[in-house]
Amino acid sequence: MASTQGQIWVLVDYSLCTGCRLCEIACSLKHEGVIWPAASRITVYEDYPGCPVPHYCVQCPDYPCVSACPTKALKVDQNTGAVLVDTSLCTLCSSCVQACPGRVPKVVKGKQYVLICDLCGGDPACVKECTRAGYNALRVIRKPQGTAIKHYAKPPEVVVREVCSRVFG
Repeated sequence: MASTQGQIWVLVDYSLCTGCRLCEIACSLKHEGVIWPAASRITVYEDYPGCPVPHYCVQCPDYPCVSACPTKALKVDQNTGAVLVDTSLCTLCSSCVQACPGRVPKVVKGKQYVLICDLCGGDPACVKECTRAGYNALRVIRKPQGTAIKHYAKPPEVVVREVCSRVFG
């Protein structure tokens, strides 16, 4: 599919996330021009108090969401590795949501197309805001060249359970 040269990942250190949701605000402002957390491409789940978990697209190595799209509305950005949505082709069929191992793509009332992280063209607003606020829970790294890393998103409730188990035992 896409070459890994120059592509990026957003990594999260769950132990540093406070659940402030500044990442959601920064994302919605960047993409929608208003504070609209439901339309943010990153979502902070906090099923258990004190255990916030940012959930976002991790750019799976084989992009099951892209393969599942019957209208070819999703494609991979060759520079960043992010999934891009052709808004004119998306029919909101939810095939990408069903195919995503982490159920990351969002269908949001008021939007005529699915929402998924585009990595802000390589400079994610969520990471910049988390860093600016001093939390540093999110950071950008370059994908290692010449390595095969199979990294898939998990459903948010699974990640919350895993993180809370590590934090609280």
